[in-house]
Amino acid sequence: MLSRVRVWLNRTYAENVFFMDQLRRNPGDRAVEIHATHGDPDSPVLAAADTAELEPEGLSPAAYVEYALDQCARRGIDVFVPRLHQAAIVAHRAEFAAAGTALLAPTPEAVAVFENKAIGYEAVRSVGVPVPPWWRVRTADQLLTAVEELELSGHQACVKPAAGAGGAGFRVITRSPVSLPELSGFPGPYAHLDAVLDALRRSGEPVDWLVMPRLAEPEVSVDCLTGADNRVRLVIGRTKNGRRRGFTLDERWLAPARLIAEGFGLHHLSNIQFRMLGDRPVLLDVNTRPAGGLHQLSLCGVNAPWAAVRLALGDDPGVIEPPFLGQDYTVLAGPRPLLPAGLARHRQEPAGMALPAASAPVRTAPAGEVLPL
Repeated sequence: MLSRVRVWLNRTYAENVFFMDQLRRNPGDRAVEIHATHGDPDSPVLAAADTAELEPEGLSPAAYVEYALDQCARRGIDVFVPRLHQAAIVAHRAEFAAAGTALLAPTPEAVAVFENKAIGYEAVRSVGVPVPPWWRVRTADQLLTAVEELELSGHQACVKPAAGAGGAGFRVITRSPVSLPELSGFPGPYAHLDAVLDALRRSGEPVDWLVMPRLAEPEVSVDCLTGADNRVRLVIGRTKNGRRRGFTLDERWLAPARLIAEGFGLHHLSNIQFRMLGDRPVLLDVNTRPAGGLHQLSLCGVNAPWAAVRLALGDDPGVIEPPFLGQDYTVLAGPRPLLPAGLARHRQEPAGMALPAASAPVRTAPAGEVLPL
């Protein structure tokens, strides 16, 4: 009888409750226990885990590595899926291996390349993957120059942090004044150029932003599973066009994603995003971690989280072809259980205090539920 697998997810996104669900519902019916840590006591991943702890705050990357090694040793972790301080953790892969823990994460070199979008764009352009025109700006004057050049070419400019994730800091630059209909609706991603320039000049601090054209839909998010031999085992595109979502195996999207994953050591799970510039796909972003929407591949008959854990443990699943492509769908929000407030908010114990073990809750209508169109 196969032993249970102990998996740890650290300070991860709320959507990864579905990652955890899929590990438990693996096709081999292997016993899986999940440990989760987070800085937010109300993170749903803490409630969904078998065991959970609040993470100590204010640790440097080096100190966090020591904390992580201790967690792996004390908890008997077989596979660690790091998000927070990923770069520092993967640099110590050998130490985790010595503790009996496999890292489900790329090489240090890959993380270093794609931590910063400007460096990542330069790298992928050098191997022939199309990227949008972009400017790296640090001052108000540099921002104004970049916006003007894009507008002269007929594009609408947008800005985003050179380092960041999840769309945080993304703004579309406009010169149009705010209209009453806009104020009557929900807040949007638009920022007036004069207001942005004024904020930069008043702050007196440099920024590290990318300025680029606003790219058109569809957005195609390609999920890849790659082995340590730099060969892709799984590659499927998820399409997004407004509310409508779907899947694709079109090589326009998959071929450049495969080239990036295999060429830059994006071992294990990665997510590579594209949008349209005119009539051609260009790179939008490279994530060296599992995507929050990875679980949606279950609509194609694929359990990507379990395949990744198998690969990390040395049990190669081989090349995985989806048995079918699921129908178009949309994503809805819904409730998910949390830990009791008194327990979840108790922060006065020493670092490493374990919250009570939480059984996997009954699945109701969790955030991110996918429904067919």
